[in-house]
Amino acid sequence: MNTSRYLEALNALSDESLVPKMQAYHKMDRPYLGVSNPQINDLTKVWRDELDLSDRLTLAEALWQTDIFEARLAAAKLLTQARMRPDDAPAWELLQSWVPDFDSWAIADHACVAIQKRLVADPTRLDAVELWTQSDHLWTRRAALVATLPWAKQNHPKPDESEARERILGWASGYLPVKNGIMQKAIGWWVRDLSRHDPKRAADFIAENGTLMKSYAIKEASRYLPAVEQDVAE
Repeated sequence: MNTSRYLEALNALSDESLVPKMQAYHKMDRPYLGVSNPQINDLTKVWRDELDLSDRLTLAEALWQTDIFEARLAAAKLLTQARMRPDDAPAWELLQSWVPDFDSWAIADHACVAIQKRLVADPTRLDAVELWTQSDHLWTRRAALVATLPWAKQNHPKPDESEARERILGWASGYLPVKNGIMQKAIGWWVRDLSRHDPKRAADFIAENGTLMKSYAIKEASRYLPAVEQDVAE
């Protein structure tokens, strides 16, 4: 397939006046076009409708390899879909191949939303994600939490879902001896989301791990648990 026309469509929306602001905000030295997230959403929606999965995979990989900020977001959005037919395994494999390239929150988080869909489709893939927690690459370890956020948002988890939730919380607590800001924030976000669905378990996590959490991580984790935040602070 001719992938260049899709990149040209992104370039046609570029606004050079936005590029310096984007560079300053994302703090990564890569090409930026100055295309807004809603514009990328609109483009990729059209592309998803017109392309079959095989062509979407080809296009997504081509866009990702450009290292252009907006192209990488578009690549992730092309693969953000709850159900894929006939087989989502190639999409899962492609998404996994991108994880070592993560180097900033925006690109990583967009890709992780696509990964979330593939994990929910086949929770046995958590075995592969667990390997990420042992990586020397900070953003890969962080991705293990961002990609598993659906398990923080279940109101009435089934036994296997509860087991998976505890498994992920174990990864989070395992990260805590190293007080890295990026990881601390990710842990805070995960527990914060959990607190809206299982406040007791979130409160227990903070109580068990609060001495290893930075104050801003505790504040984030307990945003919807003001009593817990006060208890930890005291």
